[in-house]
Amino acid sequence: MTLAKDICFTETDIAKLESEYASKRPQDILAFALKQFDNITISFSGAEDVVLIDMAAKIKRNIQIFSIDTGRLHPETYQFIDRVRKQYRIKIDVISPDAAEVEALVKEKGLFSFYKDGHKECCAIRKVKPLRRKLATVDAWITGQRKDQNPATRASVPVIQLDTAFSSSDRNLIKFNPLANWTSAQVWQYIHANEVPYNQLHAKGFTSIGCEPCTRPVLPNQHERLGRWWWENAADKECGFHEINLTPNNN
Repeated sequence: MTLAKDICFTETDIAKLESEYASKRPQDILAFALKQFDNITISFSGAEDVVLIDMAAKIKRNIQIFSIDTGRLHPETYQFIDRVRKQYRIKIDVISPDAAEVEALVKEKGLFSFYKDGHKECCAIRKVKPLRRKLATVDAWITGQRKDQNPATRASVPVIQLDTAFSSSDRNLIKFNPLANWTSAQVWQYIHANEVPYNQLHAKGFTSIGCEPCTRPVLPNQHERLGRWWWENAADKECGFHEINLTPNNN
């Protein structure tokens, strides 16, 4: 299926593309996405995202990449972001939350209210609102989601979808998940084979890495998302980046 650039994708278009690309290699999905959209960006935070950056850099130069700095990341994560920037000689748009909103939350509830109230409020201010602000400026985005990351929320993640969570009444936002069908083992095989940089916290038992207060290492053979928001149920282990996963029949 070949589409002209700047076409307004309908749900029918997306369904056809998802069917066509569902079993294709991540590189093929990326190549289509980067060819189809000029104004497209890669969301960068973890190991999967750098795999995508590495793949994309071999397809097209001057790709857009962004990362959300919540203000509460591990030191190793900040070092990781800069290492990726230097290795690939790329610009990374590091986006911060609204300082006044963060200040108001901390003033009202302190620095660790999420242990009692759940992480949604804090994530909404520190992650989701900055993300929404960024996504309002692009036509499509690329993420490192995988189906096996969280069976409770990501088991049905398609490789291409209409992101209704961040679309608007006059603009459809397209979302690409090229690694949806890959396993963690495949990701790490690619990382080692291609000398892709990764967060040094992985060597300390961290498998899924978010903000410092909400991330901890896991034991061998434990599921990778178990170290995220460990005080909450598995079905709640989404920060809002992928809100569409929580909507029934979103695919």
